[in-house]
Amino acid sequence: MTEIDIEKENKAIAHEYKELLRISYQTLSPSDKKLIRKAFDVAVDAHKEQRRKSGEAYIFHPIAVAKIVASEIGLGATSIAAALLHDVVEDTPITVEDIERLFNPKVAQLVEGLTKISLVQKDLNASMQAENFRKMILTLNDDVRVILIKLADRLHNMQTMDSMAEYKQTKIASETLYIYAPLAHRLGLYNIKTKLEDLGLKYTEPAIYNDIVSKIRETKEEQDAYIKDISDVLKKSLDNEGVDYIIKGRPKSIYSIRRKMRAQNVTFDEVYDKFALRIVYKADPHDEKFIAWKIYSIVTDHYRPSPSRLRDWISSPKSTGYEALHITVMGPKGRWVEVQVRSERMDEIAEKGYAAHYKYKNGATEESGLDTWLNLLREALENPETNAVDFVEDFKMNLYSKEIFVFTPKGEIKSLPKGATSLDFAFSIHSEIGIKTRGTRVNGRLVPLNHELKSGDQVEVITSPNQKPTVNWLEYVTTSRAKNKIKNVLNENTKKIAEEGKELLVRKLKHLKVTFNEQVTNELVNFFKLKTSLDLFYRVGIGAIENQQLKDYAAQKSNSFINFFKNKIKRNKDTTAAEDIHKPVISSNYDMLVFGTEHDKLDYKLSQCCNPIPGDDVFGFVTINEGIKVHKKDCPNAIGMQSNYAYRIMSAKWIDSSQEEFKAIINITGMDVLGLTNQLTRVISNNMSVNIQSISLSTDAGIFHGQIAVIVKNNTILKKMINAIKKIDGVDKVTREYRT
Repeated sequence: MTEIDIEKENKAIAHEYKELLRISYQTLSPSDKKLIRKAFDVAVDAHKEQRRKSGEAYIFHPIAVAKIVASEIGLGATSIAAALLHDVVEDTPITVEDIERLFNPKVAQLVEGLTKISLVQKDLNASMQAENFRKMILTLNDDVRVILIKLADRLHNMQTMDSMAEYKQTKIASETLYIYAPLAHRLGLYNIKTKLEDLGLKYTEPAIYNDIVSKIRETKEEQDAYIKDISDVLKKSLDNEGVDYIIKGRPKSIYSIRRKMRAQNVTFDEVYDKFALRIVYKADPHDEKFIAWKIYSIVTDHYRPSPSRLRDWISSPKSTGYEALHITVMGPKGRWVEVQVRSERMDEIAEKGYAAHYKYKNGATEESGLDTWLNLLREALENPETNAVDFVEDFKMNLYSKEIFVFTPKGEIKSLPKGATSLDFAFSIHSEIGIKTRGTRVNGRLVPLNHELKSGDQVEVITSPNQKPTVNWLEYVTTSRAKNKIKNVLNENTKKIAEEGKELLVRKLKHLKVTFNEQVTNELVNFFKLKTSLDLFYRVGIGAIENQQLKDYAAQKSNSFINFFKNKIKRNKDTTAAEDIHKPVISSNYDMLVFGTEHDKLDYKLSQCCNPIPGDDVFGFVTINEGIKVHKKDCPNAIGMQSNYAYRIMSAKWIDSSQEEFKAIINITGMDVLGLTNQLTRVISNNMSVNIQSISLSTDAGIFHGQIAVIVKNNTILKKMINAIKKIDGVDKVTREYRT
């Protein structure tokens, strides 16, 4: 570069720095300005030899990120300094220790958090995507500002991607739509979310993006005139009522228009609410609500509202902190128009999210929606067993999900994600209540545990000290909090059954004159083709291993030749036998693939692109010509399929056939003896491994008829129960019904 060019560039850098201080949302003290100046000087010096792909000096990037952090997100001096320094540890010889020495521990902590995220991303491939996001989300636990600065970094990168290779643009844009835009949404940064979504669409579907942009330009004049018509009508009445306000026309984002076109299968012209009107008014905190409803009254005096599309987020703010009144009215020419009503405070919170929320917070003890959400996030992070793809999918659901508001019996309001069930509600109150839930009432009516809740429902939870979660409960809940708690209890229950099974096995082997020891345990694990000793003990505990099978093992063991031969095999095959005996986690013998919430057994093929094997986390993809193809959840093609063909995805999982539950119908006849019904139900309920699904009892002229549908894990348990029923006084005949 020539000297004149360098001088010109230095002037531009100095101008950008002054602009950064000028546009800062927070008032900067002299010490704040000193900190920012020092960070700026260190960053300029550290990056002096670097240039971006576009050819401009690299320092323009950290300054641009700092400007987004300062004005659009509204963070203070510490974050602005960290944004200026966010790439120095990764790209230059400066270390985190140097930053701590030059600045302070907080700036150093933020820069270290940002560096960790960047380092993870360098070796990214599609199957690592979820793990990468999980690691990034972990930084939320340390300091939410790390993610806020990362969002600013991502936004500037998206704004300056033109000089990148096309495949890189697509990859970065897909990542942005997959996790960064939902994160911005959840943190209340609606402006940044909109920009990220629009830019994401620009690089993933350029033709559609450009088409919508050109159509918006074509119709801009007409839309401006339409908005002016409505504004002129409303201004007159608002002025007469003495409201201090401004009206802005707000076009819908390109991404949201595209989403509507796809969801409703309509063209651009058929998307009816392509723009909204926003009325932002001045008010004291005391009068905010009153003035909002006053404006509602004025708007609906002139235009007919749609009652089903009124959204009152002033009485019940979203958990992101968002407050506003959204009214959809029938405007001129028979078009629906959305009118958003917000105070200046609400408008700032909608624009700045986290930072504005804290500016307006009235006391340190008040907990914000963000704090509540971060606490829930910590719970999810506490469960290290969660598969990375499941974690990210659950997390994404938590990010983007619409909210519903439901009431406790005492009238307290609770926020849950849309799609949450009555069992989710029980776990949202407290995990101990969730675990003991026997039933739920919604609006006074008893409903199933998987009943989907709607806004305004009042929910009562009925608990029982004897209640325990079953595997089916995992199908009844949608929130990650509930799923994690249920899995933990089921694992504990498995271990308990395994302990009882171990004691039972010792007794049974003693009866067969076989001494229980480490060698015998390993032989049995091999004999039953299992993976660990815990699998063995669990199966004995639930009665899946019958006495005859143990007799077969004992007979085989007594043959010294086979015994010698098995020992030879064992020595080669199982080197970690000693560790396996007390292995704490069950490693199930997955051998059956089932689909959907009903666990249907369907024909399928394993896909060649990721070659899933039993035990892998998988999903089914309905192809046009080849039926169901099964892919791993971390398959390189998974994100694309789940994004573009969500309607063709089927949930699928491997199950352990020995732990599968079966329905059996038992018919009982006998004499109508006093107390027979009580004895019958006592015998069934005393068996922990049997659940009664339905029961029908009747008597006719002294003859008793009963039909009971039960859910059992295997035939052994069923036989035991039938034998116990036969012993009841008065029972004549017990038969199992086989339905074709």
